[in-house]
Amino acid sequence: MPRVILHVDMDAFFASIEQRDHPAYRRKPLIVGAPPDQRGVVCAASYEARQFKVRSAMPSRTAARLCPHGIFVRPRMEAYRAESAILMQILRDVSPLLEKVSVDEAYLDVSANLEHAAEAVALAKQIKARISGQRSLTASIGIASNKFLAKLGSDFQKPDGLTLIAERDKIAFLRPLSVSSIHGVGPVTAQSLREHGIITIGDLQDAGIDLLPLVGSFAATLKERAFGVDDRPVDPSEERKSISAETTFLEDTDDRATLRGALKELAEDVAQTLARHAVGALTVQVKVRYSDFTTLTRQIRLEEPVTTDREIYRMACYLLARHRLVTGPLRLIGIGVST
Repeated sequence: MPRVILHVDMDAFFASIEQRDHPAYRRKPLIVGAPPDQRGVVCAASYEARQFKVRSAMPSRTAARLCPHGIFVRPRMEAYRAESAILMQILRDVSPLLEKVSVDEAYLDVSANLEHAAEAVALAKQIKARISGQRSLTASIGIASNKFLAKLGSDFQKPDGLTLIAERDKIAFLRPLSVSSIHGVGPVTAQSLREHGIITIGDLQDAGIDLLPLVGSFAATLKERAFGVDDRPVDPSEERKSISAETTFLEDTDDRATLRGALKELAEDVAQTLARHAVGALTVQVKVRYSDFTTLTRQIRLEEPVTTDREIYRMACYLLARHRLVTGPLRLIGIGVST
């Protein structure tokens, strides 16, 4: 029997916890993040708020403009981490082969739990029922033979979804999807592919051109994903992947144009590395070192991953301004992200 992988993804996790814990917020457009009258960003949004195109990493002022009746609440990260620990234990009760991707999503290899792949749907329904019954939250689950397809499945019918992508159906399932559905294909890569007539995964399946000039070393992985191939195992080590880049100035500086230019280059470096590894970043951190070698770091945690250099740059600028880190000439500046 082929591998059976589940991807369990909580629905609007931060916002759903707030709506569960505060009945007055239920069925209302809830935005978790800084209030709109302060410099800040959206960490998460309820599905009611998402209908107004509010999303993670958006400036709070923009969110308020898009959703005038939105309710803003500050994030309670300790509460979300505590809830995550309970949910992960529920999943470990199903299988010890669990790879925690973030506070609200995980892969489970349940191959050993089943005699027939068809039993996976019943197992997924049991998991959803337990999460709903014990935690009053909903989860979407994708079932497939590998992590890539399982992730696509969990996204397919959100919220409270359950999607099985059978091995025999995977190529047909993938054909109509946008190439940007493949993790690691950000706006720049998607635009490059689009210019060569590759818009859907079906176009990618049919492509006879050499993709290397378009996407570099990502080409082989991209072609495999187009046909639903992904050999990555579920890794229970829970090692968080981190990526960083930093630059030391020849002369200490607090010149805003110089700092912005450095941040843009660092954001591009980090985004390119994320793309090569086909991952997104849920935590963005900035690092500064002053003339006296004092070093400070500040970070923000998001519910939905950022992948582009523009998003990473914006988060870095926000952190610098929010924490007033440029109080004098800087010797070094850096950006770090983690998945």
